[in-house]
Amino acid sequence: MEAHRIFFAELITAIAGVPHSRLTSAFASTPRERYLGPGPWKVFNGHGYTRTPSADPTLVYQDVVIALEEERGLNNGQPSLHAHCLAALDVREGESVVHIGAGVGYYTAVLAALTSVSGKVFAYEIGADLARRAAGNLAHLSQVTVVPRSGTEGSLPESDAIYVSAGATAPLDLWLDALRPSGRLLFPLTPNGSDGKLGAGNMLLVTRVGEGRFDARFVCPVMIFPCVGGRDEETGKKLAEAFRRGHVSAVRSLRRKTPPDESCWCSGNGWWLSTSEGV
Repeated sequence: MEAHRIFFAELITAIAGVPHSRLTSAFASTPRERYLGPGPWKVFNGHGYTRTPSADPTLVYQDVVIALEEERGLNNGQPSLHAHCLAALDVREGESVVHIGAGVGYYTAVLAALTSVSGKVFAYEIGADLARRAAGNLAHLSQVTVVPRSGTEGSLPESDAIYVSAGATAPLDLWLDALRPSGRLLFPLTPNGSDGKLGAGNMLLVTRVGEGRFDARFVCPVMIFPCVGGRDEETGKKLAEAFRRGHVSAVRSLRRKTPPDESCWCSGNGWWLSTSEGV
C-alpha cells in the first residue's frame, strides 16, 4: 500500500506541476481509502458510475472521482485537480486554514499534513451525515476541528488560507474578512449550471496584499457541486456571460465597494474583478 500511495502522490503532483514537493509527501501520507468508506467503490466515468471489481484499496490510488453519495452526485473529487489547487494555495507549516465543504475529510487531511501539528485546520461541512463521517475520519488529527455547519454565514476564524470545495458566485465578505495579511482564498467561481447543479467555472485565487487590497487570478477550470448559501441567481447569469467572453487570464485584482471601471471583467454585489493590478 505504501508503494501505491507514493506512486499516486508522485503522479498527481507531477500533473499539477509540483513533483517531489511537500504536497507530494502530504498525499503520500494520507490513506485515501480511510475516508471513502468500505469498498467496492463507484468511480465516476463522465456519464455515470462504474463499480470497482473488488474492495482492494489499491484501486482508489488512481486519478479518478469516487462517489460519496451517488444519488446526489456528491463525490470525492479528482485528485489531480485538488493537487493543482493546493499547490496554488501554498499552505505552509504552522498556518491556520479553513476548509469549506470538507465532505468526508480526505482533502482536509491533506491540508492537515501540510500545516503539520503546529497549524490548525477548521473543516466546515453543512451536510449532517458527511460531517459525522468527517469527524470520525479526522479524529486522529489533533490539529483538525470539524464544524458541522455552513461556512457561508456567521463568522470564520482568522485564516492564513481558506479553501472552498463548492461552487460560489462571489467571494463572500466573511471569507475575505477572515483573511490575515498575505492570506489566500481559493474557491470555485462558477456560473449557473444548465442542470441546476454543476456549473463550469474556474478556481479563483484571491490574496490579501494590503488593507482592502486583493490580488486575484484564475488557476484552472472546474465543474463542481454548488455551494449552499454562496450563490446568487443574477450574478450567476453575469458570470455565465463573462466566461463565454473568455479572457480569464487577464484578471489581476479583486475590488470591493467601489464602482466598476473599464477594466471590469465581471461584477457582483459589492465586488468586481479587474484586469488591472490592485490599487
